[in-house]
Amino acid sequence: MKLFFCVISFFVFINVFAQQHLTSGGKLKPEQAVMDIRHYTISLDVNINDHTIDGFTIIDVNMLQPAKVLLFDLLDSFHIKSITVNGKKEQYTYQNNLITINLAEQITGKASVKIIYNGKPHTAVNPPWDDGFTWTKDSLGNSWVSITAEGTGGKIYFPCKDHPSDEPNEGAELIITVPKNLVVAGPGLLQKVTYKNDKATYDWKTNYTINNYSIVFNIGKYKVVSRTYTTVNGTKVPMQFYVLEEDVNKAAHHLDVLEQTVHSREKYFGEYPWAKEKIGIAETSHLGMEHQTMNAYGNKFRYEKVGGKDFDWLMDHEFGHEWWGNKVTAKDWADYWIHEGINTFGDALDLRELEGEAGYIKHFQHNSIFENKIPVVVGKNIDEEAAYNNDIYGKGAFFMHTLRYVIGDSIFFPALKEFVTDPKYTYSNLVNTDDVEQFFSKKSGIDLQPLFNLYLRTVDKMEIDVKKRPRNEYLISLINVDMQLPLIIITSEGRKNIIVNKNGTAIKSTTLPVIDPDTYYLTKIIME
Repeated sequence: MKLFFCVISFFVFINVFAQQHLTSGGKLKPEQAVMDIRHYTISLDVNINDHTIDGFTIIDVNMLQPAKVLLFDLLDSFHIKSITVNGKKEQYTYQNNLITINLAEQITGKASVKIIYNGKPHTAVNPPWDDGFTWTKDSLGNSWVSITAEGTGGKIYFPCKDHPSDEPNEGAELIITVPKNLVVAGPGLLQKVTYKNDKATYDWKTNYTINNYSIVFNIGKYKVVSRTYTTVNGTKVPMQFYVLEEDVNKAAHHLDVLEQTVHSREKYFGEYPWAKEKIGIAETSHLGMEHQTMNAYGNKFRYEKVGGKDFDWLMDHEFGHEWWGNKVTAKDWADYWIHEGINTFGDALDLRELEGEAGYIKHFQHNSIFENKIPVVVGKNIDEEAAYNNDIYGKGAFFMHTLRYVIGDSIFFPALKEFVTDPKYTYSNLVNTDDVEQFFSKKSGIDLQPLFNLYLRTVDKMEIDVKKRPRNEYLISLINVDMQLPLIIITSEGRKNIIVNKNGTAIKSTTLPVIDPDTYYLTKIIME
């Protein structure tokens, strides 16, 4: 698990430089604030030899206020042939990665926007850290294409409202045409495959709300290895691995490893979120990415032994985003830690399942896995590039570890599952850090805001003052957290559980007390 954070740190380093001019989110533009996206239909013919796409996107939108201007995002590497709104051709400008549609008449309510376009999408230089299309071949010489879009957003290849605060509530449909010897893997359920001449068209559809960076597809010489998975609630769900033909003999065991992950995640976070569709993974040439119902997998079946079982740390992490990132989604990239930090905490819980509580504690004792150079939450209305840093993973996870200790397992684990299964915080209902804080404060009966602020909005450590007094007495006080917290100490009389606050708690010991031996807190100990 230590390797995980070393690799993640490298991910972040590359991402910061690769995504400087390709990022999503930020302050919502007024023209887009009045649009509620309902559905995307993306129909494209993929020319693998020329590295081009040709087709259209239909955007179904509900206008919350009357408007004469519609604004959509699309990287300006394409040629737009025409735009119609409710079947009527409209004038537009296309520059600076924005499509501005100047309507002849004001519209309100529902509208259907069809944008016909073609061109060369951005090519990813170093996927998955750099977004775009990856045009490559497998070891047998078959064409192999994938898309990564988390940092840049769906505008990498289709026109959209590229902001985390709005997802298509009624889902998306991808109708992708490729050479007939290839297979397309996509989100949701495969509706049909049609063949015409030397081409095949795959029609994928999801009825769930979906973040736009998950509206992607992969193309390869795939075989589909399937089984049925029974969820914790007894729902039968197709489990499918779109695996390269050359690796098909590895697929069955890999699905065994995936099942292990799904069982663990369901224990802590409830039923698999997309049980009406499928559990899917697709083999990719890049390492991996969390794409709803079709996770990208490229870790090349490199397992490590955890608790005596084969374990794929990267697949485990990316699959966990089906709950944290896809089902529970932050409405602002500023709250990105909700995706990455809580999901990384989920990785530790999977470790707990395989190696027990001792393995879990040992994992968090190595708390140097995050840098603590900038706050986890920096402001509001920021873009993905500004929000993305190493600490949203490691420090975000460590904060959840601290929160577990502070409120206790009997409250923490039921509350965590309730949050991720409550309709108020899931699917179309997006969340922020305040939502998480207020929920756990209510469930625990503790005002947790000081703890949230310290860990997530500053780089300060929790300062604990240990003051020596006469007659083997020590006064242990909190300095910079104005709340009452539990604390484990080791004294000459053994291990003790005490409650500390700013006023201090006196303890007796003939030896210097050891503070927080199991590392539940990020601390700075001040000895006096």
